Amino acid sequence: MDKEQEILAISRLVFDLTRLDGGDLDGMLARLNDLLTSLPGIRVLPHSLVLLRNSRGLLLQVAQFGLPPPWVCIDGDSSPYHLTGDDEERVMLVADPSASLPPLMQRELPAGAACFMLPLRDNAALIGKALMFVDPDWQPDPVEYEFMEDLAQALSVLVVRLIVNETLRVREVELEDARTDAIRRLGTASEYRDNETGMHIMRMTHIATAIAKAMDLPPEQRELLAICAPMHDVGKIGIPDAILLKPGRLLPDEYEVMKGHTGIGKRLLEGDDTLIQAARDIAASHHEHWDGNGYPEGLAGEEIPLLVRICAVSDVFDALTSRRPYKDPWPVDEAIAWVADNAGKQFDPQVVAGFMKALPEVRRIRELYRDDIIDPNQVLDLPELPPHECEWVRWDDSLRIGIDVIDEHHRYLFDLTNDLYEVVSTRRGSREVARVIKALDLYAQVHFRAEERMMDHHRYAAFDRQKHQHGEFEKRLSEFYAELHDNPLTAQFDVLVYLRTWLVRHIVHEDARLRELVA
Repeated sequence: MDKEQEILAISRLVFDLTRLDGGDLDGMLARLNDLLTSLPGIRVLPHSLVLLRNSRGLLLQVAQFGLPPPWVCIDGDSSPYHLTGDDEERVMLVADPSASLPPLMQRELPAGAACFMLPLRDNAALIGKALMFVDPDWQPDPVEYEFMEDLAQALSVLVVRLIVNETLRVREVELEDARTDAIRRLGTASEYRDNETGMHIMRMTHIATAIAKAMDLPPEQRELLAICAPMHDVGKIGIPDAILLKPGRLLPDEYEVMKGHTGIGKRLLEGDDTLIQAARDIAASHHEHWDGNGYPEGLAGEEIPLLVRICAVSDVFDALTSRRPYKDPWPVDEAIAWVADNAGKQFDPQVVAGFMKALPEVRRIRELYRDDIIDPNQVLDLPELPPHECEWVRWDDSLRIGIDVIDEHHRYLFDLTNDLYEVVSTRRGSREVARVIKALDLYAQVHFRAEERMMDHHRYAAFDRQKHQHGEFEKRLSEFYAELHDNPLTAQFDVLVYLRTWLVRHIVHEDARLRELVA
């Protein structure tokens, strides 16, 4: 290929780059490698990186080709990439960049590999670098240097486009959440009227989604159920306190008034979209029975929507095993047996089968979302759950503090962190990252408040320090969520590594001291 043909090929390559989707930076780097290796004059190696600056100005790896992923190369306190200097804003060919790279990365690169460092810009602002590793014997001419400058501009366009697209996806989640939060808050408002802690609504919702998962319902159906299940008793907001909060058994006429909460819920949830319709069905029909002997309409069998039939089982089971003003809680095994006995009568037999299959998770949910103060001496006898499919941060017995309920809380926080790792490592996008961070933040608040009630009850000496650290963690998670708007590509890696570092450190150095509460 003569120089004129090479220049034409390079121009076409840069044009092709600007047409790439940019939805997957790893894929973009792979495609770029294919394009570059098609040019005999551009002697690239099959190794490249994209590094972007986070909110603290540290360079973080957000994409790679032919090199290890970022979660094995970074920690929570500093960047392993030391690439700053007087010439960082221009294209540079570095003969030996190994001293500026993390040790694991050095081991994966061929000995003596050189590197083109390409500045990535958003308008005039430097936002990161692309590192293209090349044959150390290659001596690029001025035309090839000019190509690298054009390449830096094309990559900048693609990276900025991806940041904008991912930011829009985060905002879509926020718009959806603003709507669903309004629905959840309406449900929670009714729950707080007859339940001191409001934990029933959390347990019932998580039990319902566990049943749905055991029944192999698709993820979108499970998500719809998680949003709408809290609305099952929204109609109680219209029931007089004299009846709703009565400590004894209701008289027949009072029971008829109480039954009216299904109709009130149906009227409150008027609307035509899928979410409102599902919430209305649940509020209106969760007291219908499979055999047709329920209320308000006497629906039977599959006349009752499936999500409603799932909520009916989860609601009744949690009500049976919870303390109420008019009754003591049933033993869990008795409640399980009662649900099983009512398959084909009050409950859909397939839903009961899903409930029985989900029992290990159901038992765990009861301990994760408790009404009462944690007893440091309580011994849990929970079925062993299968390990997380992606155990990036691994729970082991060395992390136990000797308080079974707290240990189970910690294991669940590890599971949520591994959920986040799975979303990030499989490149499912900022939309899913935002959802997992929010779920983790919500459960961290549940865990911290339960732990603080226990510490306060037992007059734990370091209560104030623990409460302060909990507050700092919640604040940091909120900051990470906010940073998803500025650069979702770096924020997801930042929060991932922060969680791994903070959780292990807090358990080992702070929560381990809670052992002194054990008699």
